[in-house]
Amino acid sequence: MEQKWKDLSVSLSKPITKAIKELKFKRPTPVQAACIPLFMTNKDVAAEAITGSGKTLAFLIPILEILLKREEPLKKKDVGAIIITPTRELALQIDGVLSTFTKHTPQFTQILCIGGNNIEADLEKIKENGAHIIIATPGRLEDMFRRSTDGLTLAVGVKALEVLVLDEADRLLDMGFALSINNILSYLPKQRRTGLFSATQTDEVEALIRAGLRNPVRVAVKENQIDDEQTQRTPSTLQNFYMICEADEKFNYLMDFLRCHQNDKCMIFYSTCASVDYFSKAIKSLLKNTEVLCIHGKMKEKRNKIFAAFRSLQSGILICTDVMARGVDIPEVNWVLQYDPPSSANAFVHRCGRTARLGRSGNALLFLLPSEDSYVEFIALNQKVPMKRLSPPAPQQEYIHKLKHMALKDRAIYESGIKAFVSSVQSYAKHECSLIFRLKDIDIAKLARGYALLKLPKMPELKGKKLEHFEETEKDVSTIPYRDKMREKQRQSKLKIFQETGEMPGKKKFKTIKPENKPWAKEKERKDKKQRRKEKRDLKKRKMEFNETELDDLAKDAQLVKKFKRGKMSEEDFETEFIEDV
Repeated sequence: MEQKWKDLSVSLSKPITKAIKELKFKRPTPVQAACIPLFMTNKDVAAEAITGSGKTLAFLIPILEILLKREEPLKKKDVGAIIITPTRELALQIDGVLSTFTKHTPQFTQILCIGGNNIEADLEKIKENGAHIIIATPGRLEDMFRRSTDGLTLAVGVKALEVLVLDEADRLLDMGFALSINNILSYLPKQRRTGLFSATQTDEVEALIRAGLRNPVRVAVKENQIDDEQTQRTPSTLQNFYMICEADEKFNYLMDFLRCHQNDKCMIFYSTCASVDYFSKAIKSLLKNTEVLCIHGKMKEKRNKIFAAFRSLQSGILICTDVMARGVDIPEVNWVLQYDPPSSANAFVHRCGRTARLGRSGNALLFLLPSEDSYVEFIALNQKVPMKRLSPPAPQQEYIHKLKHMALKDRAIYESGIKAFVSSVQSYAKHECSLIFRLKDIDIAKLARGYALLKLPKMPELKGKKLEHFEETEKDVSTIPYRDKMREKQRQSKLKIFQETGEMPGKKKFKTIKPENKPWAKEKERKDKKQRRKEKRDLKKRKMEFNETELDDLAKDAQLVKKFKRGKMSEEDFETEFIEDV
């Protein structure tokens, strides 16, 4: 029988119950049922649960209950709880869910501290309104601790801290925030409750648990059992598919798929920011009646608006990098499409986890080249995620040809395609799973055709590759104009200066550093010193080294001395054998 909210071993206050009803969560998920009572009974919690299992409510509800039940209410300048997340999208999402609860508990103030917002404005908000609950990314929070506004410092406010939560802890450490987290912990009081939530437990997470939690209760919520030792790491309501296709056919199959699912909400993952920029322009032009958005890590100010816009869509496409692969909860995503292979097996699971969340159904499709088919078995063994093969349909239209035509008309598309191709090849060459994803197995000519390139770029990764099947355009690519008239005008003026001076304006000049001419005597002295240092190191090594013969002789001599001292051999025999050994 499924557990209900009222069946929890702790009672929830009326404002919290109202907010839960408003959010339409009829019953707690397993991770919520396990963590909420523990958190509310003064325990530190280290929770591991699959993506989409409802970890956000598992810490938001206890935070509010703990603050509501304080003997002394929080003052305006007090900070009662801090929630640290790896990305601004996840922070925005948590802030949105929390606002539903604080609407019913107006005595608490909340603030979102993330990159893209003005830090001085955030500090001013804290000064004016207070910040009982702070949701922040590590870099911004660390920066805020170091600053002050008219004598008000965050370090003073956190003396009243009751709860610290590290959400997606494994991702926090993967992204290199370990130092920032340690610095933040140094400001916080030790008498607090700490929650650490992650989808995977790594050695780094274990180290953080030991450093930041006091005798934590460990909670591990698994999906359906596959065998005696391993459990599936994706929701049971998620169907995983894969499609084998050639590199020059992949984009055609993607476009056919998107046309067939125009009423669905889809996310498409690429490995690089340049690929996101290029293919988002292409798909926007080819799918006129579909809302197409894009997000990647190099976007700073636009990301928050784009994320909020996609969450509100009933149907549409979000083209993104792995910056959107962790933690974010986007309502009703029907399909997750992985155009490029994920950087790791964990990244595969987290990408898929953007759909089929909180018991809903969902689908994921991974595109693979013929040389990459062994990845299916690898994921089945490594992550216990089985995949079904999806046969590619016969392409109805030749989208690559249309994309080439777009590149011939607009230099921005042409240059974007080159950047995407270069970044994709470089990313592939450095892939974590290099036994399966090997650059030498890829037909570069087909890959270039798949990016609708007019001309191949010069790059070291292409040296020695057979490229006779790639046909470059006959058109002089230097004559391709920008569709943007202002940009084309600037280009033409630069070309005119180049024709007159032989130098392209704005292009970086690299100075050749000539070797310094030193007097012959000083140069000889430097070489002699270097040689003497080398001889000293070699002599030291020889003194420390024993060859096997010397070690054997030493062992024999030691045995003879022991026998003689124990009276097992006479002095005459000892001297005879010892002299023979010498």
